[in-house]
Amino acid sequence: MGSYIADIGAIFAALAAGDSWEISNALGQPGSWGFGLLVMILGAVLILLLFKAAPVLDRHLERTLMVVVYLAIAGIIFVEVIRRFVLSQQEPWSTTLPPYLFLLLTWFGCAFNVKLRAHLSFTEFRNRMPRSIQLICLFLDNVLWLGMAWIVITTTLRLTANSASNFQMLLGTDHVMIWWFVILVPVAFTILAARALENMIEDMRRFREGAQLIAMPKMGDS
Repeated sequence: MGSYIADIGAIFAALAAGDSWEISNALGQPGSWGFGLLVMILGAVLILLLFKAAPVLDRHLERTLMVVVYLAIAGIIFVEVIRRFVLSQQEPWSTTLPPYLFLLLTWFGCAFNVKLRAHLSFTEFRNRMPRSIQLICLFLDNVLWLGMAWIVITTTLRLTANSASNFQMLLGTDHVMIWWFVILVPVAFTILAARALENMIEDMRRFREGAQLIAMPKMGDS
């Protein structure tokens, strides 16, 4: 236990020093899982507080990010296809940047669907269950999301540090670092964790008030 706490302390010390190599080494220790859990919980709580202070972010954050990233991908592909076949020119990064943008589109979209509960939820089957069992199923859903978020946040933080310590640059560029994109994956999963916590709080409120717990999700909901 002492070495585990020491590992977490070493991570904080490396972050304070700002040395990407030391950060990478520290995140390679077993204590990185405790650090990842701490990042997820504190990050999710801060995001929920931000949503409460700025409801417009609560309603539009993920969908805005998704639209911006999608338009960026479509714009790059559209312009570069024309340049390639009409002008016989092409930016070297035009084939390497869109996959990273698509990665962000995927996980911000995943967080949005956790908010909407639009993933597989067996709604019609669960509606036939007693309310207490419905609540348990809903909590299990969100606990599983939190578990997945913990794994992804911990491993992608390590991947980000490794990328930064090795100075990996986006192919076709001279100054764009890959870790600038990879770091947004744990950010997206922290938002996902915040949505899972938000769902759990909402489910408890509905259960106490006797309101309907499970409803058919609608993609147009906000």
